[in-house]
Amino acid sequence: MTKFRDRYRIESTRLPGWDYAGAGWYFVTLCTMNHACFFGDVVDGKMHLSPIGEIVAEEWQKTPQVRPSVRLDGWVIMPNHLHGIIIIEPVVETSRRDVSTGRGVSTASRLKAGSLGAIIGQVKSICTKRIWAIGYTDFAWQARFYDHIIRNGSSLKRIREYIVNNPAKWKEDRYYAGNPSL
Repeated sequence: MTKFRDRYRIESTRLPGWDYAGAGWYFVTLCTMNHACFFGDVVDGKMHLSPIGEIVAEEWQKTPQVRPSVRLDGWVIMPNHLHGIIIIEPVVETSRRDVSTGRGVSTASRLKAGSLGAIIGQVKSICTKRIWAIGYTDFAWQARFYDHIIRNGSSLKRIREYIVNNPAKWKEDRYYAGNPSL
């Protein structure tokens, strides 16, 4: 661990040199704080969403509508986390006119707003606001999220299978309350 301004900080798990605002396929996992099971229950290998889980599902599915350069692939909500494949499409740099000068202005700097971290942060934020609004003020997300850059078809296939099979393997999850390995 390194220090920043005399305080320890957790090192970034992001790939150095990778442009997370550029085009790419990503496998992400978003967890609740302390792995609390807010999103529902797995019964007979199938996930049954709670009202909080429904909110998370709705907001996750809205991601491509809100962000035209984003598509979703496979995803699943589990009792205490969400797994999903998110695709950031190439963004064609456009320019807009600066009304005050009439000159073209590059929008290239706006690409960071569409980065993976910004997208996930926005999803988590709107979910939290909606969840708190219905009275679950003890809900919180884990501060960070896990991501894996999907680089080839075989990796994509394995991740899709993992997502589909996740509910059936819930009792093997290390955060399942009944797991004896805890």
